[in-house]
Amino acid sequence: MTATTADVWLPFPPGEVDGLPDSFSYRQWDGEEEFPADPAACVFYVTPYMKSQEVTLRPLPAMPDLRVVQTLTAGIDHVLPGLGHLRPGVRLCNARGVHEASTAELALTLTLASLRGIPGMVRGQDREEWRGGFYEALADKSVLIVGYGAIGAAIEDRLLPFECGRITRVARSARTAPHGPVHALGDLPVLLPDADVVILSTPLTEDTRGLAGAAFLGRMKDGALLVNVSRGPVADTKSLLAELESGRLRAALDVTDPEPLPPGHPLWHAPNVLITPHVGGSSSAFEPRAKRLVARQLTRFAAGEPVENTVLITD
Repeated sequence: MTATTADVWLPFPPGEVDGLPDSFSYRQWDGEEEFPADPAACVFYVTPYMKSQEVTLRPLPAMPDLRVVQTLTAGIDHVLPGLGHLRPGVRLCNARGVHEASTAELALTLTLASLRGIPGMVRGQDREEWRGGFYEALADKSVLIVGYGAIGAAIEDRLLPFECGRITRVARSARTAPHGPVHALGDLPVLLPDADVVILSTPLTEDTRGLAGAAFLGRMKDGALLVNVSRGPVADTKSLLAELESGRLRAALDVTDPEPLPPGHPLWHAPNVLITPHVGGSSSAFEPRAKRLVARQLTRFAAGEPVENTVLITD
């Protein structure tokens, strides 16, 4: 069925989005206290970006005619608790195609910065200290990518010019990808001991929550680097802290559990850890790509065509 007259909620001004179909009334809402219109008239909800779960989910119970929820994130775990309020048949879509380049850039940045000792050099600059020495290269390292979806593949694309010794791919199930075989999660116990760098880029699901726990981390080789650009709860913070404080492992984290990491948390000052404040997707690449995605999705929706990036349909 084609939607012809209904409200669409957008987190940015509709006039800034090229190619929006004329079929809808557009309402801008980016998490403000006041709703821009009656939520009951909304059929297509583009969720605010980088707002709390509470804010994102607040209008859902008042949207009985909703047909599509479009997130602007690759992960959809923050929206799942609100889907019970929706009628059957509502499509939940993620932002595949928006964050791959930016998140992959940060994964590479964290890896290189950690291996080459950049955090220590920055602290040395602040103190006017010349910290020369011998630092590790990414070249010849064995890299394990855990979570080989669109972001994991984009990470590999950016690793290839750095002459890694081996790049190994892991996803929920085994398959063959353009760059080579993808192993199943069940193969991790065999693969982890060989990896110099382990990059987590998997979605947060019941299967991946706490995936990088004591057993996972214990199988990593001495001195290995864990890079997390997925979700904080994919890594068990207590187990990771134990490995960092012992000096056995290193970590570079764009996400943490809890998040935001509160003042006084021991992870802030753990040895051999680099922390960035969940900025994998928050770059200049985000907004133009997000707007193009929204315009494409609404054009398809207005024409009665299936929207893309559907990750589940409510029942």
